[in-house]
Amino acid sequence: MLSIAQEKLIKSLHTKKGREKADRCLVEGAKVIETAGKAIEFTFTKEMSENFLELITTETPQEMAGVAKIPKWQEADIEAKNTIVVLDGVQDPGNVGSILRLCLGFEASIILIESADITSPKVVRSSVGAVFVVPWLKVKREEATKYLEQLKRPVYRIENRETSVPVSKMTNEPAILVVGSEGSGLKLGINGTSIVIPHSALLESLNVTHATAIALYERSKK
Repeated sequence: MLSIAQEKLIKSLHTKKGREKADRCLVEGAKVIETAGKAIEFTFTKEMSENFLELITTETPQEMAGVAKIPKWQEADIEAKNTIVVLDGVQDPGNVGSILRLCLGFEASIILIESADITSPKVVRSSVGAVFVVPWLKVKREEATKYLEQLKRPVYRIENRETSVPVSKMTNEPAILVVGSEGSGLKLGINGTSIVIPHSALLESLNVTHATAIALYERSKK
């Protein structure tokens, strides 16, 4: 059975403030728990607490959940990957989680600028645990450009401008890929090559997850 202290901890992880204070996050679902691996501190099921439904956040309850330590990544972990994906103001947790999965599949790392909290239950769940495997860092907007420029990598910005070149023109050398939300676009003021994904005029724009997937795939073909 869960102790009162454990239940109090679990409930606190529903909020960003609680997660930051505890340095822990909530993990829901057997597959996510499996991917999280050694980060898991303890798991629990509905048989272990009569308050189980109050402890989890999913509308369709999972049979198992757990508490995991939030991974700590260093700049060296980010820079070890051939592609660094920069999320510029991507606020939708589902998109952030899906892009984490893409980065797992294409061996990329992630930098988040004013994006959805990467440790929120919805991001952790939609990433299917990739948040515990893919190197990521949160970077303040005012510090982002300086940090990225000192990496001395080519920068590709997914945006539709007059000067944009087709996404197929990217090389596979170590690079930075900057993506933003479909609504507000890119705000990060770092210079780079604007790239566009050609599509029918019937479609106004691509979802950020779809655009990121296509760009990562194009780089993987080189």
